[in-house]
Amino acid sequence: MHHSRKPTFFAISFVVIVMNGLLFLAVAGPTRTGAQAATGTAQAETWTYEGATGPQHWGDLDPKFAVCSKGRAQSPIDIAAPQGVNLTDLTFNYSPTALNVINTGETIRINYDAGSSIVYNEITYNLVQFHFHHPSEHTINGKAFDLELHLVHQDSAGNLAVVGVLITKGKADNPAYASIFDNLPAQAGTKAVPTKLNVDDLLPKDRRYYTYLGSLTTPPCTQGVRWLLLTTPIELSQKQIDTFSTIFHLNARPVQPLNNRDVLQDTTSGK
Repeated sequence: MHHSRKPTFFAISFVVIVMNGLLFLAVAGPTRTGAQAATGTAQAETWTYEGATGPQHWGDLDPKFAVCSKGRAQSPIDIAAPQGVNLTDLTFNYSPTALNVINTGETIRINYDAGSSIVYNEITYNLVQFHFHHPSEHTINGKAFDLELHLVHQDSAGNLAVVGVLITKGKADNPAYASIFDNLPAQAGTKAVPTKLNVDDLLPKDRRYYTYLGSLTTPPCTQGVRWLLLTTPIELSQKQIDTFSTIFHLNARPVQPLNNRDVLQDTTSGK
């Protein structure tokens, strides 16, 4: 007589594992891009800079955004009474990148080619991307600037360091920024510019800085970000500033409480 064999424990386990694996793939869906993963920034369609989905409400829009309202080390801040310290100079090791100007719907962002970095406190942070805010997010003694540039870096452990550059109105176009500001996409999308750009050219010659521990300035407002805000602003023409502000009339988070955090100001010679 032929007896049917009952499925073994191992066969059942294999089927369950395979089914669970398929279920995981179905639920997980597509992963975020490298730049999104590096910054932890949430998709912009769930939050805005005004109204019911504006900064005052970010913490209520999604449980993942709770730290936006509950965190005690949030950014940006007003820098009013920094402590002067002889800090080690930042070391910038930037190389040119292909220039793909992206309108993300919340800002203008350029993802940076691999191979550029800064060194802060003997730790190397690789440059991932840079983007702009209008008006500036950080303020100095209550004064906001026309724009602010953020260069987002990540170390090998995943920790973030952001170099901030304040931008104010000058008399003439700034040629270093021309390849970006002459090619800003008015709508969400990417514009490939047939040139290379070295972000080092966008920075002031004086590289002294303020520093403090803060957060991302967009949801999910992740804390533990090392901020390195250069003390010397750079200048753009009113025309260049208007080119950006016409697309993004407001994409800056208001300043957040300092909550007794230390803010240091580099008083060394700079470079």
